[in-house]
Formats: sequence, C-alpha cells, structure tokens
Amino acid sequence: MKVTKIRIKNLFGIAETTLDGRNLEITGTNGTGKTSVIDAIKLALTNNSDRDRDYVIKQGEQEGEIIVETDTGLYIDRKKRAGKADYKSIKDGGREVIGPENMLKTLFTPLQLDPVTFIQLDKKEQNRTILDLIEFDWDLNWIKEKFGEIPQDVNYEQNILQVLKDIQSDNGFYYRTRQDVNRDLRNKKAFVEEIAATIPPEYDAAKWEDYDIGDTYRRIEQAKQINGRIEKAKIFKDSYENNVRGFEAEKEISISAEKDKIATERDELTSRIERLKAEIKAAENTLKTLDSKLADKVALAESQYNEKLAKLDSDIKVADEYMDKEPVDITADEEEVRTAEEMKKHLNEYKRMEVLKQDCDLLKQESDEFTNKIELARNLPGEILETATLPVEGLTVENGVPLINGLPVSNLSEGEKLELCVDVALSNPNNLQIILIDGAERLSDENRKKLYEKCKDKGLQFIATRTTNDSELEVRYL
Repeated sequence: MKVTKIRIKNLFGIAETTLDGRNLEITGTNGTGKTSVIDAIKLALTNNSDRDRDYVIKQGEQEGEIIVETDTGLYIDRKKRAGKADYKSIKDGGREVIGPENMLKTLFTPLQLDPVTFIQLDKKEQNRTILDLIEFDWDLNWIKEKFGEIPQDVNYEQNILQVLKDIQSDNGFYYRTRQDVNRDLRNKKAFVEEIAATIPPEYDAAKWEDYDIGDTYRRIEQAKQINGRIEKAKIFKDSYENNVRGFEAEKEISISAEKDKIATERDELTSRIERLKAEIKAAENTLKTLDSKLADKVALAESQYNEKLAKLDSDIKVADEYMDKEPVDITADEEEVRTAEEMKKHLNEYKRMEVLKQDCDLLKQESDEFTNKIELARNLPGEILETATLPVEGLTVENGVPLINGLPVSNLSEGEKLELCVDVALSNPNNLQIILIDGAERLSDENRKKLYEKCKDKGLQFIATRTTNDSELEVRYL
C-alpha cells in the first residue's frame, strides 16, 4: 500500500502543501518547520501529536486538516478545530471504516514512524520494540487457559514473549514463591528427620495408640494376688505341725496350771478345815465341786484346742488348693507394659511428624506446580514462534531476546539497525509502504545515504528531515 497524496492545510505552521508519493528530504536550520510534515502524517495515522494542542492548528486559523490517500483506495481525513470537536473520516474504497483507529494501527509499525529514535534506544527498549512487532493473537484469557490463573507481578501491556519471560524469570512471582515453598519444605523435612531420629524403627503408632495399659496392669495385679496366696500357702503348710505342738503345749500348760491351782486351793482348804471347824461343811461342799470345776476347765481347754485346730485345718485346706500350683509368670506382661509405656511416649511426636510429612507432600506438590508453570513459560515462546508472524526474515527469539541472524539487536551496527527498520516496514505488503525519518542529521553521512538508497531500491517511500545551517527551508525530492 503506497501513499499517493498528502495534503496539509493550517497544521503545525504549514499554510498549505500537497505531496505525492515521491521520496523527499526537508532540510534547514532549527525552527524552520522541517518536522511539520512528519508531525502531520503521524497525526493522520495515530490521531496523536507530541506538540501541545495549542500549536497543532496554525496560529490565526480555526481549523487544520490533513488528508492522506493511498493507491488501494484508503482515504484519511482529519480536522483539528478550535473550540469544536475534531473531525475524522476514514474510508476504504469509498466506504467508512468501522473501528478506524484500530484498523490504522495495523497499517504501520512504530519503527516506520521513528527509525532514528529506535537506533538510539537502550538495549532493553530496542528488544521490546522488536518483540512488539511479532504478531500473535493473545489476551488474558489465553494466559489464564495456559496457566490456570493470571500470574502476579507481570506487566501485561508488554508483548507476549516479554510477558512469558517475566513470568518465568528469577524475579517473577512463580520463582520467588517456589523458593519460599522450597525453603519451608526443607525446614519441615528437617523437622521430620529430627523427630524420626527419636522414634524407634518400625514404630507402630496405631498399635500403641490403642494399647490398653490398664488391662495389662489388672492382669499383673491378679497374678500377683494368686502368687501371694501360693507363697502364703507354702509358708502356712510348713508351720502347721508347729502350730499343733503350740496348741498342745498351751493345753498342757493350762491343765498343769489349773492342777497346781487346785492343789494349792486344796491345801489351803484343808488347813482352814483344821482352823475353821465351823466352816467345814461349807468347805466340804466346796471341795465336792472342785472336781466338777476342774472338769469344766479341762473341757474348756479341750474346746479351745479343738476350735483352733479346726480353724487351722480349714486354713490348710485353702493352702492345699494353691500348694501344688506353679506361680503365674508375669515377666512378659511386665515387659510389655514397660514397652507400651515407652512407646506411648513417642505418640505425640509421631503424630506431629505425620502432619509434617503431609505438609511436605503438599509443599512438594505446590513447588512442582510452580516448576511446571515456570517450564511452561519457558517452552511457550518456542510454540508461539512456530505459528506467529515474524516481522522480518532472520528474526528468532532465545530466552526472550530477539536475534537477527543469530545476533542480538544491540550488537547490530547503526546501519544494520536502520536496514532492520526498512525490512520491518516492508514485511507486510498490506502495510503503508512509507517510512518517516525525523532527524537524519543524527545518522552518519554513509548510513544516511545507504538508508535512502535501500528505501528507493525496495520501493519504500521515505520522508526525511535533516537539520542544516541553511536558514531557508528546502524540500528536495530524491
């Protein structure tokens, strides 16, 4: 698409001028109005101007107009009005264009409008400008579909390759968050190892959680009671004969004591009979009862003996029940209780360790998800470049850095960068085949001539301005 006519009236100090599709260079000293033509064309294409609005319309006029026509039937007419709304009419083949501003943006690249400024940008801005030229249809929904979310801390006004580079960069949200997750994961793994070192190997938490120590203690206590009875039975059995002899001795002693007592009493009574004749009858009566009294005492002693013996025989029968029994072995139960008590001490730490392990699994999963998203951001540029429209031949992208024939843009010479601008302008046949070179004096004479020649050789119209010492503005067709 070539420009066939440019008509400017009352804009940027220009009273009225009409240009055709030829190449031209405008020269003169500062302040002579060299850039007015370029400013007007930029206004027509972008509806923007770097100048204050008060200086867009020629002083003293109420309206300024720029008309651009192409060989494809595109017609652009913009009017700037003082105190009134601006006017625009964008037609294609005689019909008004729907969404004209968006349509116009597809007809040129920023490099076409200001190639000289491009070569003086820093490396980062040059890379961004080139990447912005790669045509790939994407939006935030595409990002969300790929990553399942909209990654944080990313400037989505950039080109898609720079966006993906920021997503996977070391300073990006995913990388930084993964570092935090991995740090937490390492700490919790260390806690798990520390706890595991204090817990016996093959620790069965479920077993010791449900183990009833009280039940084992009850079994031990019952066994101890039975063992006590067996021990007592043995001791009691061994002392039986001694007890019998003791009982017999008590009986004999009691009888002997009573005999001695009766004998003494008899002697006393006999003496008293001699002395107390008056009491003989009473004493004789009492004497007659002494044998009966002795019999009662003997019977009492016998009764007590027999009672004690019966009690002893009853006890020996109980002892006989346990005498031949083996004591209950409680060694295993006591060892089991000791083990259970020791194992139960580890339960709380074991449970804490299990929770930490679950946390570690979740953190590992989270870290892996971030890793997958970082890898996705690293791999997507390759997929994008397989289908994306690249602005120039020889353009590739590695790690978010555009390369021209394998070289970074920043490594290109001034002349090579200018040739790149021309190649970009020619990359799409549907684009406006025009390039605006404002400030050509900033280029070396050699590079300026090469740029002009390349534009002419490629059939690319250029309009250039160059500051000279001439006080008069000069327009030269080249």
